[in-house]
Amino acid sequence: MLESTARKQDPVPEAHARPAAVAQAGPAAEGSPWRDDLGAGLVVFLVALPLCLGIALASGAPLAAGLVTGAVGGLVVSRLSGSQLMVSGPAAGLTAIVLAAITELGSYPAFLVAVVLAGLLQLGLGAARAGVIGYFFPSSVIRGMLAGIGLILVIKQVPYALGLGHAARETPEAGTGGAGGPVAEVFGHFASILPSAALVAGVSLVILTFWPKMVSQRVRRMLPAPLAVVLVGGVGAWLLGMFVPAMALPREAMVTLPVPQSIGELATYFTLPDWSALGNPAVWRIAATLAIVASLESLLSLEATDRLDRQKRVSPPNRELLAQGTGNVLAGMVGGLPMTGVIVRSAANVDAGGRTWRSAFIHGVLLVVAVASVPALLNLIPLAALAAVLIHTGFKLANPAQLVDAWKRGPRYAVPFVATVVAILATDLLIGIAVGLAVGVFFLLLDSARNAYSFERHESEDHQQIRLTLAEEVTFLNKAQISKALQTVPEGTTLTVDATRSRHLDEDVVELLHEYRDTARRRGVHLVLKGVPGHGPVSLMH
Repeated sequence: MLESTARKQDPVPEAHARPAAVAQAGPAAEGSPWRDDLGAGLVVFLVALPLCLGIALASGAPLAAGLVTGAVGGLVVSRLSGSQLMVSGPAAGLTAIVLAAITELGSYPAFLVAVVLAGLLQLGLGAARAGVIGYFFPSSVIRGMLAGIGLILVIKQVPYALGLGHAARETPEAGTGGAGGPVAEVFGHFASILPSAALVAGVSLVILTFWPKMVSQRVRRMLPAPLAVVLVGGVGAWLLGMFVPAMALPREAMVTLPVPQSIGELATYFTLPDWSALGNPAVWRIAATLAIVASLESLLSLEATDRLDRQKRVSPPNRELLAQGTGNVLAGMVGGLPMTGVIVRSAANVDAGGRTWRSAFIHGVLLVVAVASVPALLNLIPLAALAAVLIHTGFKLANPAQLVDAWKRGPRYAVPFVATVVAILATDLLIGIAVGLAVGVFFLLLDSARNAYSFERHESEDHQQIRLTLAEEVTFLNKAQISKALQTVPEGTTLTVDATRSRHLDEDVVELLHEYRDTARRRGVHLVLKGVPGHGPVSLMH
């Protein structure tokens, strides 16, 4: 996600928002695709490296898991996907699900089984040509989901930003939003704040906020804001340790990756699934949740990436589900986080001049090289710097402007949006989406009930003529509204009920109209039924 994006609506940040500064559509740049893809792959790698680590941190998983997924997304999914420009990897939009799932299942290897199953479900969706699934989710619910994820992301990263990461990892039910909520756990540990971590996080947030105004676009391409934060945080932590020993960050406040001494020791980056968890019903439920949300995020990111493509290529959604499913099966088998298509990295790819799938592939190669060659340098990164990156991402997802925009669109949009956010914070992501969908369906049914018919009233000197024209789709939900309309017809009126334009007329409504004949006789109403099954045009007069 949620690096992720909203179809029909403006896509949203890291989990889905399309940057305004992307180049406009136009002919493909001249020159060698390989040269362009090589440069773009380097830029995407620089953006992805801190994000892979930060998303793993936010997910409560081993930090290496984020790098594993980034590598699988680059090396495998980029080649299988029909998109030439979309980048796949660990997504901020899945952190809430992953964090709660690992806590519920009790171990990361057990969670990996759910990741593999989720990938298999995605393969099934792709084979069933379910790539249109994204169109069945209202944009209000999608944006509410992303806002809820953003809020959880911000709340859960505050402890790491303040040097309370150890306490945060020990908090039960982290990220579920229940049992007192994640806010209480933050305030419960304020006595243990590390001033140095808070300083690193504060400086990092300032850099992330003002980086576009501080440096030129050319510099931003080669030194993206998240990478700048990681470099400044690492150097700052080292300087504090050297010159102000009292403010030195402890080891547990830093990235901790295995440092292999040989090629064989690279296996320490991988974790195998615990297949004994297959019998746990919770594993299957989590797998279904991951498959639905990851598929939705990938499809939304796919559409947003296609919009950014200068060549305006259209990517096949069913093939994308197959590619994402394959990626999640492989990632789960070797200890990686679940993946989706991610729009921020994809937008960076487009902005850097990427032209084919090779740029995403090159970013995967560079992630593998970094893990194999400089893990000791990665261990110099403060967790507070990564937390700042994710807090900034979460704020973009849950920006107050989202609520203002939803309010301006009216209650049919705002109520499902707010209901989704509140339900996610109060329960979990899947229930939150279900609540948002239920509220959206309620408004849909309300509109259907209100639009069951139209009235035409014509008055003459001796009597009234009323025509009640039924809608194209009339269901049992419209029965109460139509019955109310029939009861308001005055005595002595000629009433024509016209169903000739109705493609579907529910049997309950047909029965209601025929039962109204007795009432019409008693009240002296001249009733004419047209296009109503059961009889031809019927004229009844008392």
